[in-house]
Amino acid sequence: MSTTAAPSKVSGFRWDPVFDELGFPKDPDNMYTQTVATMLEAAEVVGLPHRVKIILAQPKNELMVHFPVRMDDGHHKLFKGYRVQHNNALGPYKGGLRFHPDVHLDDVKSLALLMTIKCSAVRLPLGGGKGGVKCDPRKLSAGELQRVARRFTAAIINDIGPDYDIPAPDVGTNAQVMAWIADTYQMSNNTRSNDGMRIVTGKPVEIGGSLGREKATGQGVADVLEEMLPQMGIPIQGMKVSVQGFGNVGSWAGRILQKMGARVVAVMDHTGCLRNDEGFDCEALAGHCREAGGIAGFEKHGGTTSSGNAHGKGATEITVDEFYQTPVDVFIPAALEQMVQSREAEMLQCRVIIEGANGPVTPEGDEVLNRRGIHVIPDILANAGGVTVSHFEWVQNKTAHMWDEETVDRELKRYMVMAARRTLLAANKYDVPLRQAAYCSSLEHLGAVYKVRGIFP
Repeated sequence: MSTTAAPSKVSGFRWDPVFDELGFPKDPDNMYTQTVATMLEAAEVVGLPHRVKIILAQPKNELMVHFPVRMDDGHHKLFKGYRVQHNNALGPYKGGLRFHPDVHLDDVKSLALLMTIKCSAVRLPLGGGKGGVKCDPRKLSAGELQRVARRFTAAIINDIGPDYDIPAPDVGTNAQVMAWIADTYQMSNNTRSNDGMRIVTGKPVEIGGSLGREKATGQGVADVLEEMLPQMGIPIQGMKVSVQGFGNVGSWAGRILQKMGARVVAVMDHTGCLRNDEGFDCEALAGHCREAGGIAGFEKHGGTTSSGNAHGKGATEITVDEFYQTPVDVFIPAALEQMVQSREAEMLQCRVIIEGANGPVTPEGDEVLNRRGIHVIPDILANAGGVTVSHFEWVQNKTAHMWDEETVDRELKRYMVMAARRTLLAANKYDVPLRQAAYCSSLEHLGAVYKVRGIFP
C-alpha cells in the first residue's frame, strides 16, 4: 500500500440512482444517507449486483416502541425505543443498544448497516442490528435505569432471541444493563431452558460474560494499529496519540497503547480537553473518569485520586480547537458519530486516524483528510474488536465453556489481523483509500454469500 492517500475518486458524498429508486430523502447531511452512499460507492467498485445493493440499502426490519416507566418520584414518563434489524444473510442480527438523548431512527439504521458491513469485514457469522432508547442515563437513578432497561426489553421481547437478534452494550449502556436485559428475557421465557441468558453479549462474567469483553474494542484498535502502522512507517514505540472520548473504547485503547510504548498527549470528552506533552498516565485518567464522570479536573490532581490512582501532574486545560491542532502521529476519535467534519479535518495535525467510534468522520471530513494525505482506518475494521469478542461470548455460552483471557486475546488478534490484511489487499487491488478498501473487502464476502444463497423464491 502506498504511504500517500489515494485520490478522492470515491470519497465525499455522491447521489446514487438507488436513492431515487428507494425514495430516500434528498438530505446529504443525513447520517443514514451518508452511510448508504459510502456502501454504494464501494459496491460499484467491486461490481456488486443491483439486487444486493438495494437489499443492503434498507434494513429488513425497523421497530419503534413507546413504553412507560415509573420514576422515583412516583410519576410515569413515556420513553421511545428502537431496534433496527438490517441484514441477517450471514447469521443472527447483532448489535448494541445505546441509551442517549440523541437517539434517532436514521442514526440507529446507519449503525445497523455498519454492523452488517463490520461483521462481514471480520468474517463473523453474524448480521447487523442496532437499537437504543432516547434518554439521558446520567440523569437517571440506578433504579430508574433498571426499570427503563427492563421495560424496553419487555417492549421488544418478541423481536429478539438468542439465535435471532442478540443485543450488546453501546454508548450509555454497560454490562449491568445487559444483565437486567438478560434477566428480564429469561424470566419472560416460557421454556424451561436456561438458554435465554444468551440473549445478550457483554454480560457480567458472573452470568456468562466473556473475559476480555470490556477491553475488546480498545484492544482491537491496538491490534489493527500494530498490524497496519508498519505499512505507514510509524513505530508504536514513542508515537504520540490523541483520543477523543475517554469512555470504554478510548480509555482502553489509551491504556493498551501506553503499555505498548505510545504516549497519549491529548484527550477530549464531554467535560473538556486536556494536554500533556509528556504523556498521560492513562490508568490514572481512567480511574479519575470512573469517579468524576469525565476528564475535567484531572489536571488538578497533584497527588492521587481517592482510589489510589496516580496523579494528573503535567496536564493542562486546552480548548477544543487546540485539541484538534495538537501534533500527533495517531488520532483516535472514540466518542460519537459525525464529530470530525470538514472544519475539524482541516485542523487535525496527525498522520493517521483510526476510528474507535462508529461513523465519527463525515464524508466532507473524509474528503479533506484524503486530500491532505491523512490515512483513515475506518470504524468497520478498527472497532470490530467488540463484536468479535461478543461472538466469542455467544460461542462460549452455546457450548457451555469459558475461555481464559489469553485465549480471547489471541483469537481476537487473529481475527483483527486477518481483517486488516484483507483491507490492505483490497486497497492495493482497487486503488482506493482504506475506508473504501474495508467496505470492498466486506461487500465481496456479502456478494459471494448472496450469489450462493440466491434471492427467495
